[in-house]
Amino acid sequence: MSNQELFKKVLSHAKEYGFVFPSSEIYDGLSAVYDYGQQGVALKKNLRDYWWKAMVQLNNNIVGLDAAILMHPTTWKASGHVDAFNDPLIDNKDSKKRYRADVLVEDYVGKLDTKIENEVKKAAKRFGDAFDKEQFISTNPRVVGYKEKGDAILKRLGKSLEREDLADVKALIEELEIVCPVSGSKNWTEVKQFNLMFGTKLGASAESATELYLRPETAQGIFVNFLNVQKTGRMKLPFGIAQTGKAFRNEIVARQFIFRMREFEQMEMQFFIPPGTQKEWYAHWKETRLKWHHSLGLGTDNYRFHDHEKLAHYADAACDIEFRFPFGFKELEGIHSRTDFDLSSHEEYSGKKLQYFDPERQENYVPYVLETSIGLDRLFLAVFSNSLQEETLEDGSSRMVLRLPAVVAPTKVAVLPLVKKDGLPEIAKSIVEDLKWDMTVAYDEKDAVGRRYRRQDALGTPFCITVDHQTLEDQTVTLRHRDNMAQERLKLAQAKAQINETISFQNWLRAL
Repeated sequence: MSNQELFKKVLSHAKEYGFVFPSSEIYDGLSAVYDYGQQGVALKKNLRDYWWKAMVQLNNNIVGLDAAILMHPTTWKASGHVDAFNDPLIDNKDSKKRYRADVLVEDYVGKLDTKIENEVKKAAKRFGDAFDKEQFISTNPRVVGYKEKGDAILKRLGKSLEREDLADVKALIEELEIVCPVSGSKNWTEVKQFNLMFGTKLGASAESATELYLRPETAQGIFVNFLNVQKTGRMKLPFGIAQTGKAFRNEIVARQFIFRMREFEQMEMQFFIPPGTQKEWYAHWKETRLKWHHSLGLGTDNYRFHDHEKLAHYADAACDIEFRFPFGFKELEGIHSRTDFDLSSHEEYSGKKLQYFDPERQENYVPYVLETSIGLDRLFLAVFSNSLQEETLEDGSSRMVLRLPAVVAPTKVAVLPLVKKDGLPEIAKSIVEDLKWDMTVAYDEKDAVGRRYRRQDALGTPFCITVDHQTLEDQTVTLRHRDNMAQERLKLAQAKAQINETISFQNWLRAL
């Protein structure tokens, strides 16, 4: 199945099985806004919990926060969002469609990456077990050429954006002969900046209302509460503050399903450190966060680091953890060394000291910050798209299976009576009553048991427990595994223990 075909299946499967719906669909929806259905909200919650347990519960020096979405408007002046939170936009005169200029260039480079992957696949097939991927990538003239070209393009783009040289961004698009995906024409307007923040008002009347913004990120709520948390929690550096919550960006070019939305959820942690230690902590969090992603078992080859050519105004180092989505490698999580910009800026604009007294150094100073920021919706899409697989079985039939990591699956086990008589439904329902205290359980008695298995496969349920007539005799059940469809006969207590071990947070996060 091609990547494009897979992505279409991801969209249709997400809606058909209750994971994601277009928002207000009965009114023809709202562009780039989505609702999470009964299965999706559970998967999203489990992913959030998986992050929270690893980030907060397992770290003695990281605590949580839930700051308000609405903040004093000066917050966004201090953070730089009022003056510098822009996207470079370009219009195609023929299609009348608007695009992010940087994304057009990045998509062009993405096609070069695809060409590299195709060359690697062909070589791997040609050389078999003797194939050395790293050597091939570093020595094959065609692959080296693609990579050098892509790197040069991104470097030029980064420098142009850093200098705000929008004319050179347009010149780059023209030199690469990038065409409009809709009209196929190269008839472009000039590139211009567009601020991404949503404005709103606070107040009973238009005359007295205060101009506010819906927060474009969750980080600022952490920074303005730095002293509140530090003093009440008696926190010593280094320490972190973690937060999950909604953010809003007026994305003009929102696309690729839930990858880029106007209303989305972030999971961020700001780690406060003494000045001069940012290099070691930057390396630490790069390694730690990549390990966390790998713990989900989506395949280490599907992740890579991308160092920023263009650094934000507040950073002295920055990189992305990119994931191989069906539409190519894209940012999943950002790791930024933010220096002391945030606290210093809020100190300046508020007139309040935001400093820390270091008992070891015997001095006051504004801490530096290391940030890890991941989009929960993007994580959802990464896990969902990677897990959705269509496979051909030995009898020639096929099944669509959602191989979600068991620890985050919406439903852990489905309990199925073989038939709707002979007391089997009553036993099955009693098993549901027992299990539901420890895990999310589904009960299903409709259709043949084979069709019920397929339904649970498509929902990503890792296990099914089937109650049959033998259960009446010896109190054993059939435990059926989603991934390999293996079945084993066990006592209920044994089945329960095996499920608990498989879905245990401890077992999944043990290596961190």
